[in-house]
Amino acid sequence: MATIFSGRVEALRGLMRENGWDIVIITGSDPHASEYPAPRWKQVEWLSGFTGEAGDLVITRDHAGLWTDTRYFIQAVRQLEGSGIVLHKMRVPEQVPIPEWIASLGLDSPVIAIDGLCQTMDAVDELRDAVPSAQIDAVPDLLSVLWADRPAVPSSPIITLGEDLAGESRETRINRLRKWLVLQGGDSILITSLDQIAWLLNVRGADVEYNPVVISYLLVTLDDVFWFVRKDVYADPDSETAASFQELQADGVTIQDYDDILFTLASLRVELSGVDSICIDPSTLSVALREAIEDGDLLPQIYEVDSPVALWKAVKNATEVDGMREAHVEDGLVMEQFLYWVSCHAGSVNEWEAACELGRLRAQVPGYRGDSFQTISAYGPSAALPHYITPASGSALLEPHGLYLVDSGGQYLFGTTDITRTVPLGPCTALEREDYTLVLKGHIDLAMAIFPRGTAGCQIDALAREPLWRTRRNFGHGTGHGVGFFLNVHEGPQDIRQNFNRQPLEPGMIISNEPGLYREGMHGIRHENLVLVRPVGDNEFGSFLGFETLTLCHIDTSCLDVALLTADERAWLNAYNAHVYDVLSPRLAPEVAAWLYDQTRPV
Repeated sequence: MATIFSGRVEALRGLMRENGWDIVIITGSDPHASEYPAPRWKQVEWLSGFTGEAGDLVITRDHAGLWTDTRYFIQAVRQLEGSGIVLHKMRVPEQVPIPEWIASLGLDSPVIAIDGLCQTMDAVDELRDAVPSAQIDAVPDLLSVLWADRPAVPSSPIITLGEDLAGESRETRINRLRKWLVLQGGDSILITSLDQIAWLLNVRGADVEYNPVVISYLLVTLDDVFWFVRKDVYADPDSETAASFQELQADGVTIQDYDDILFTLASLRVELSGVDSICIDPSTLSVALREAIEDGDLLPQIYEVDSPVALWKAVKNATEVDGMREAHVEDGLVMEQFLYWVSCHAGSVNEWEAACELGRLRAQVPGYRGDSFQTISAYGPSAALPHYITPASGSALLEPHGLYLVDSGGQYLFGTTDITRTVPLGPCTALEREDYTLVLKGHIDLAMAIFPRGTAGCQIDALAREPLWRTRRNFGHGTGHGVGFFLNVHEGPQDIRQNFNRQPLEPGMIISNEPGLYREGMHGIRHENLVLVRPVGDNEFGSFLGFETLTLCHIDTSCLDVALLTADERAWLNAYNAHVYDVLSPRLAPEVAAWLYDQTRPV
């Protein structure tokens, strides 16, 4: 396989010579700045064989490099072997980001080619700041000339959500955006982020695996709404999508073809009367769309702004919160059935078979719409890869000793889940017990946090790491990410991680709590629940917030080193496990409920 990828890199170098390019940058994203791209835009994977969710390639005449972060170092080394592509490590103290690395080459006026549809304005601005002399060629679909069997732009059935599920109508959300526009002094805004579009229009699809979004663009003016989507592929008037289009059109949404966006932007003031300005978000808008606006006749006034929709979407309304609570009850029932099944089959099933069983159980839940990401089912050394891809053939046996990690989630009409449990399958080593307990201490300490309103996630990240830091241990990934409502399992603008992010945690936000620890060739540990930010009281010192844990699934205590837990940590753990048993046991089969009773005995 390595020969295939080295051959593709050489083919790209041939294209570089034909066009006079010194450097080509291939991003791992798509025209919508998505974390998870559809197959059409998995250009990094096609060119290099690297399948991680975060990675960018830089190809020069004599060097090929992949830039990725700590979650994928082990995976990248394995997948790049023999390809000639060198790993460049990010999120480490000695990191050299792509713009700075290119600047270090000392090239005189280099010509840098990018895929104009898949590079954001922000990314290109960083490149121009680092290499002011560079000529940047933004070539849409740059790899298509080499990628003969490149997949088409996807199109899946589209559904709509009513107020009973979303808690708010699309008219209300669009009007909120229009009021924001007036305050900005603008009269139109282009939304390119797929989850923002889905939230605004109360639509869901399946164009991106695990993410219930629709590949599209949305242009909102003070009077009109234009949705650019693959409408040409929905010819059946009796389809679910056709009914969704009719509902949207009745609410004043004009359906346009996805490929018409460039023409519309290039003739914005001609096509749309009364539109003299447009708001764009440089963090998600591609260079190709920006150039279409600038190259058009009668150039409108352009305002570069942060889209307000990301924050609105992150702060869940009461209906969404209730739906997420329901999702975690249903998902908790699934998880307990699954963990009981694992306890009965350790030694006779492998990682893949376990992942399939978990998927089978989730699929039985009414309202299930698929997994929220690819299940990570990892035993022993496999779990040392934070984003391990469980192989369908040749996966490891779940042996009746050591630790098994399963990270999974579901998409339901009423919410999204993401949970990780690390469970002992039998006797564990002293090191496994100590690591397991220290990670759990960090999880509990963050779950118990109380903090002033206005606190950002980066300011409390250390709570989850301090037990590990005391023993000179750490983990490379973030501690928490936002989670959407029947939307992307990763969303911002909030997070809990060491990287500086000014966004405060606000009541109604849902975020993960997932510290971990990974020892290559030995084991990996992660304890993950989703938590809801909620008010916990006001006094003369201000307003304070805390977390309500939404996830319902017991935390295994059989391999704890209880002496390492404080009294408060033990109390939290016992109360959490008791709550899980009280909520879930009435709906579990008697044998599972009896097993869960034993699993949740206080320590």
